[in-house]
Amino acid sequence: MQRFYASSLGTAVTRILSGKLTDLWGDARGLSLLGLGYALPVLDAFGPAPSRRVAGVPLDHGPVRWDPAGRGNATVAIGDVRLPFPDGMFDRVIILHGLEESGDPRAYLREIWRVTAPEGRIVLAAANRSGLWARATRTPFGQGRPWTRAQLMNLLSIGLFQVTASSSALYMPPLATPLVTSAAEGWEVMGRMMAPGLGGVVLVEAVKRLYASPGGGAQAPVTEKVRIARPATTNGRDSH
Repeated sequence: MQRFYASSLGTAVTRILSGKLTDLWGDARGLSLLGLGYALPVLDAFGPAPSRRVAGVPLDHGPVRWDPAGRGNATVAIGDVRLPFPDGMFDRVIILHGLEESGDPRAYLREIWRVTAPEGRIVLAAANRSGLWARATRTPFGQGRPWTRAQLMNLLSIGLFQVTASSSALYMPPLATPLVTSAAEGWEVMGRMMAPGLGGVVLVEAVKRLYASPGGGAQAPVTEKVRIARPATTNGRDSH
């Protein structure tokens, strides 16, 4: 993971995914932010504005050190499904390279629901089963189980989240050439116009509802422009 995201292709991927997330949540000022799987590259995009940034990295990735604020390591090794955090600790949760390799996605999502604050928001970002990146085995997106948009929305609905928006990203081919990496944003524009269902990654945002009914989230509108999702007010604070 670290080697990929340090490469020119990984840097281009980070730019695209970070742009999607900051369009959606702004700078998450004053909010508590958790990244699961390998979300360190996109957590960096929010800078120091959140009150807390923590990266939960699977134990089998080996030691990972991340010190975004100069206050010591902000990563936590996670050895099984259970997350080592108190209930309702995080206002925002990003899952990147986490769901594809989960042996029990429903149990994984239950734990995410537990540590998310009431009315908190999460984004599931997973390799698109129909995209080229799911076949690119030399990248992290070619590992584990890819997902479709409908599968992610159904999983979230069953897990008592209400889907609020979704989008696709990574329309550029998974090739580490200057023609691709330097023009990543241009590939995004063309891809959305010509083949909107073939982005390499599907992103789905959902809000934690304490009393959501199963099946309710699947009826939420879907859009390629994730920025239409209105950030929730969490614990009396507005995100900007």
